[in-house]
Amino acid sequence: MARKLVPQPLTQAAFEPYGDVIEVAGAPDKLINQGMCGRHHDRARLDFHEGRAGISLFDAKARTFPHVVDMVERHPDGSQAFIPLSGVPFLVIVADDEDGRPVNLKAFVTGPGQSINLLRGVWHGVLAPVEKPGQYIVVDRIGDGPNLEEHWFEEPFVIDSATPQQP
Repeated sequence: MARKLVPQPLTQAAFEPYGDVIEVAGAPDKLINQGMCGRHHDRARLDFHEGRAGISLFDAKARTFPHVVDMVERHPDGSQAFIPLSGVPFLVIVADDEDGRPVNLKAFVTGPGQSINLLRGVWHGVLAPVEKPGQYIVVDRIGDGPNLEEHWFEEPFVIDSATPQQP
């Protein structure tokens, strides 16, 4: 028997405990390049332990619905930012931690122009572009040693649609 998980719109207020919503919002913090470019400064809390920041490119296959969430993962040694290149919305699954186990799963759907940064150690689902393949810039920790923990659910969660519901 699967548990139902309903996505909600991605907002900074709702996502705050898990990371940052990276997007252009409001006026730029400052103008640069002879006033021709607005800089929206320092939009993500990047955090790496014993490593360095790296930029990788991900090419992810489309997810369709119903979408089964049977596993979440976390990275104890570094934050992880996902910046879409192709404009395809994606599902963001996150969970609270209770004694080393994921609880209280939440699902979000990105909107146009939104990227995310997951804080170090946050349980999250896999990269899941909605209905079309997606390409992403990923900024995360590059370093020695394992930086991945997985948790497989005995009873998976199911998302019937990517249409966000208001909380």
